[in-house]
Amino acid sequence: MFEWISDTQLVAGVGLLGGIILGLAARFGRFCTLGAIEDHAYGANSSRLKMWGASIGFSIILTFALVFFGAFDPSGTFYLSLAWNPIATVIGGLMFGYGMALCGNCGYGALARLGGGDLRAFMIVIVMGIAAYVVMSGPLAPVRVMLFPSLLAGDATTGFTTLIHQTTGISPAMAGIVIGACILAATLMSGSFWRETKYVFWSFMVAIAIVSGWFGTYFVSQNGFAPIMVESHTFSAPVGDTILYAMNGSALSLSFGVGSVLGVLAGAFIGSLIKGHFRWEACEDPRELRRQIVGAAVMGVGAVLALGCSVGQGITAFSVLAYSAPVTFVAIYVGARIGLRQLIEGFAPAE
Repeated sequence: MFEWISDTQLVAGVGLLGGIILGLAARFGRFCTLGAIEDHAYGANSSRLKMWGASIGFSIILTFALVFFGAFDPSGTFYLSLAWNPIATVIGGLMFGYGMALCGNCGYGALARLGGGDLRAFMIVIVMGIAAYVVMSGPLAPVRVMLFPSLLAGDATTGFTTLIHQTTGISPAMAGIVIGACILAATLMSGSFWRETKYVFWSFMVAIAIVSGWFGTYFVSQNGFAPIMVESHTFSAPVGDTILYAMNGSALSLSFGVGSVLGVLAGAFIGSLIKGHFRWEACEDPRELRRQIVGAAVMGVGAVLALGCSVGQGITAFSVLAYSAPVTFVAIYVGARIGLRQLIEGFAPAE
């Protein structure tokens, strides 16, 4: 599309910029999936969980505003172009949430911690990326395909706005904007969350990062020459892509996902330096390390089955109102609660 930069480098740059925003959100806005669930379950504080609701509302509104102005078509995204498998969604979401609790981080959170110098997160990132690839295209891929085949949706409805359009005639863009506005209003008006300007601001910035991915990759796919996938931020398979690129960069092209992963690392690093929080940390307890390795592997497999992580399904798929998004979000929450209860309370009955 441009002589001075290739299409793949351009979309990697879009992912990098969005990733930097997400990395800063983790550091300055304390945007974290597991932290939000822990606060809600054990701290009687739902502010960070409401950040997810606000991010979802903002991202839906902005995404369908792009649809309204003809700057984005969500039908080509794999969240809507693949047939929804509810069983895979639930099992994958539960596995991801449980693994996340064992690790103490999701993939996005681990990248943000790694950017702040936490070497324990490095192990989580490596194991999760490898586990995702083992199931996605490695030795266990035939088993995954046999149990949970991925089929094209065809004429099947896989998104709420399409269903609303088919049943009421309301345009998908307007339906999406109204749904997003309702979710945002319900979140902002819940308690005193709207007064917590820091959380509201970073919720909006997270939405900007997600929507910039949709807009950037769609624009290049329509105007460039290379075949570009229309996508936005998720942190399961892209972590594995980044590992492969680090080892075979001369034989592989840059991608949006690689840029996104590097962006989160860079944003978290910058944020930790500004706040004075950067410090090297390592794991001194072998039992903790073993638990984190097991959790990372479970999380990587779960993300592949659910077609996304807490960010990929919890916000990115939500932004196009895919059927899978709310189901995966609930499954991740339940899986995380089970894992947290095991770690904090144990499963033994009270005497």
